[in-house]
Amino acid sequence: MADDKPLPFAAHTQALMDSIRRAGFPPISQQPVEMARKAYAAGVGAMAHPPVPLPRVEPFTIPGPAGDIPARLWASTHDKDLPVFLYLHGGGFVVGGIDTCAAMCSQVAHQSGAAVVAIDYRLAPEHKYPAGLEDCMAALRWLVEHGHTKHLDASRLAVGGDSAGGTLAAILAVLARDADIPLKLQALFYPSVQVGVRTESFMTYGRATFLNAELMKWFENHAQGGHLSERWHREPLHAPDHRDVAPAWIGLAQCDPLTDDGYLYADKLRAAGVPVELQVWPGVIHDFINMGRFLPEAAQAHTALAEALKKAFAA
Repeated sequence: MADDKPLPFAAHTQALMDSIRRAGFPPISQQPVEMARKAYAAGVGAMAHPPVPLPRVEPFTIPGPAGDIPARLWASTHDKDLPVFLYLHGGGFVVGGIDTCAAMCSQVAHQSGAAVVAIDYRLAPEHKYPAGLEDCMAALRWLVEHGHTKHLDASRLAVGGDSAGGTLAAILAVLARDADIPLKLQALFYPSVQVGVRTESFMTYGRATFLNAELMKWFENHAQGGHLSERWHREPLHAPDHRDVAPAWIGLAQCDPLTDDGYLYADKLRAAGVPVELQVWPGVIHDFINMGRFLPEAAQAHTALAEALKKAFAA
């Protein structure tokens, strides 16, 4: 891309980025991990709408491979046999948690009629990847085997996530197929599906937005170090076979270093015969789904995801 070519940021996206830069906050990648986590949580808290008040918001725990996994359930009703959507937060496997995805999870529960469950999977660097993936798979298995104790219908089950959470959800979809766990949908917001590849979107937006090359390297450096039995357990694009995984809904931001990852994964799934619905929001940046106070596209994306879930659970 020519350096003088204007980038297609929407006016409100550019205004938000300019405002954040004027505030002079230090980049996450230049902070100690605990400070980075607090900074990310504070940023999401300032930019996302508050969670929707719902009649059922339930904290609980799920047994995991290294102890109990904190979880939270949102539902718009106390009805029994609700379909369930396991949602995995973003944050590069290092930052983020249940609270940073609560606004979206509550909206999706409100609009879809499904129960949404989010978990605090283990984070790096204290717990090197794939510790977080192991927790996510444990949560998925628990919902299948014990979801009825929460009045959930495990025969109508979907997984999803954003950014690193989208990566985890894509991997879970393959693992679920291999474990004979039927999923109705895998819903992926701008997932990272490979490591170290300089795509066109990476080259274009890897310097121009807050998810830049420096921050992505910071995330990977903190996360790496655990034992990966398979490369695709971090890079789902390279799974040996994508046939018969769950149908996919993929939501992308146009102005995002990871946009091409989303396109590549959609192409890989389609080539394997997997139904894929792809939506791209023009002019917005990575993590836009958590910027609803400033970017109207966030609410549009929440509604689009809720509609995709309603359709998948009705099939």
